[in-house]
Amino acid sequence: MVKGWVEKPLCELFDFSGGVPASRAELIDKGYLYLHYGDIHATERTYIDASAEIHMPRLNVDLNKVPLKALLNDGDVVFVDASEDYEGASRHVVVRNCGAVPFISGLHTIVAKAKTDELVEGFREFCFQTATVKSQFNFYAVGTKVVGVNKSTIGKIMLRFPQSKREQRAIAAALSDTEALIAALEKLVGKKRDIKQGAMQGLLTGKRRLEGFAGEWAETTVRDTGIRILSGYAFRSATYVAAGRYKIVTIANVQQNRLDTANCSTVNQLPADLQEHQLLRRGDILISLTGNVGRTCQVNEDALALNQRVGLFANITLDKMFFYYVLQDTRFIDEMALRAKGGAQPNLSNKDIYSYQLMCPPTRAEQTAIADILSGMDAEIQALAAQLAKLRDIKQGMISELLTGRVRLIQEV
Repeated sequence: MVKGWVEKPLCELFDFSGGVPASRAELIDKGYLYLHYGDIHATERTYIDASAEIHMPRLNVDLNKVPLKALLNDGDVVFVDASEDYEGASRHVVVRNCGAVPFISGLHTIVAKAKTDELVEGFREFCFQTATVKSQFNFYAVGTKVVGVNKSTIGKIMLRFPQSKREQRAIAAALSDTEALIAALEKLVGKKRDIKQGAMQGLLTGKRRLEGFAGEWAETTVRDTGIRILSGYAFRSATYVAAGRYKIVTIANVQQNRLDTANCSTVNQLPADLQEHQLLRRGDILISLTGNVGRTCQVNEDALALNQRVGLFANITLDKMFFYYVLQDTRFIDEMALRAKGGAQPNLSNKDIYSYQLMCPPTRAEQTAIADILSGMDAEIQALAAQLAKLRDIKQGMISELLTGRVRLIQEV
């Protein structure tokens, strides 16, 4: 054990109780602030500020009928007791409620109220984020489709912390400063994305013209441009191997309007009847035809093979990047979602895409100029996103060092 640090079970530090169950349908914009477990899963923050949550759902209920243990006070910690995966089993927030606003802990939550003053409130916002604590949550979590902990098992989790409140405050201050930088950068990235979306709405419709270009824009359809959609190969899962030479791009890899091949299945050999277009090339544009339909991405690596239910755009007669941004526009995505047929697993046909109407500049040069503007915006957003990812990694490194005592900010005599 690090000198000056102790280890205690959470049951010695907190009393645990449940929240007030209410469904989403019961929550409205009137009544008292209500913390649903889904809102804890949805936030990236380590805290929730009752005085700032003006858009938070509310529960219209007689406050006298709400157990005192379910009313959230400043410094309370609220854990979820249900998650879709083990990664979310330890999700929690610390309550900031200096104004003593009536705040109800809700469905699938476990409220931890301090029994002692051993942990300062700022330190509580970070001390449960270490790999050691998370692994204990995963150990005690039970369930199959839904996993979670309960009030009895959460009390068994062991927490290491410095006895010195001065050191706790120093650790909390360092991590809070890093979080503030992350929040500011997240806000900037969001602003840049909004600016780009606004630019797309003007530039891709002809409502905003770049200097030096004139002439009427023409309305056309994807089919009338001559562009075609080619299908992928029906790979058999029995041919998949671990760490094979070729990655298989499925609909799951294009669901978020970007190509994500981190978890692709792989094969060592391609089928003899694989068509030429089904071995992808850099710059190819793909579209998901099942599930989260209408999502598009560009190929940015080699040794990728195309699976069924993913379409490949071929014979692109427009400037390729201009056409790519037409597909990335929310108008295209929204219309494809409306055209898709099916229930839990919607499907999009080639006909649905071919009939989509778009506006085209009279010259290819203007198409290219528009694509260059939007590509520049994308490059700026990607650079900021890389900075954001680096900051998040730095924060995780700080948590690993500061919350284990390997790095000391304060050396108590």
